[in-house]
Amino acid sequence: MSASASAPFLYLASQSPRRLELLTQWGVRCETLLPGPEEDAQALEAVLPGDNPRRYVQRVTRLKLQASLERLARRGLSPAPVLCADTTVALGRQILGKPDNAAHAQAMLAQLAGQTHRVLTSVAVGRRDAAAGAPPRIWQALSESRVTFDPLSAEAIARYVATGEPLGKAGAYGIQGKAALWVSHMAGSYSGIMGLPAFETARVLREAGIELL
Repeated sequence: MSASASAPFLYLASQSPRRLELLTQWGVRCETLLPGPEEDAQALEAVLPGDNPRRYVQRVTRLKLQASLERLARRGLSPAPVLCADTTVALGRQILGKPDNAAHAQAMLAQLAGQTHRVLTSVAVGRRDAAAGAPPRIWQALSESRVTFDPLSAEAIARYVATGEPLGKAGAYGIQGKAALWVSHMAGSYSGIMGLPAFETARVLREAGIELL
């Protein structure tokens, strides 16, 4: 389903098809604003000494948003709000990002098996004021949910990893996919676990002057 021509427009600084799908579902017209080959987008996700999961995901989201606003200006695109989000999975204070490969994904899922973990998604919207040289205005919010996995056998984890679904996903799983079969309990925002929390997104967009309802 596509948004109508009269729907609010923004740039989405994310490759996630789920975020684009959710925004379209909520009546937003989006154009993706992705890094070029000259940008080291992965470097923005580095974990710094002393980072805790909340500080980490909010810092990374803000860095990605700032890079996206600079990208928008550099490419000379029409001005519009830019939305950026980042998701991380946390087991205690341990930050579980995207797995490097299949073996890494299996190791992450083995840690999560039979445990309750947190899923933190930070969402931020930025827009530049009309005044030349004015700093961009930024609005940001954080969603935190809890997910409990059933105990998992090594064989079940290996079968899941073989589907390719865990790669590119924080914590090595997607709640909207087959990993949902392992979830015995969930508390918080389902859309936030997917990667874009509905309530918090509506709030920051409203603060930026965009009403979804």
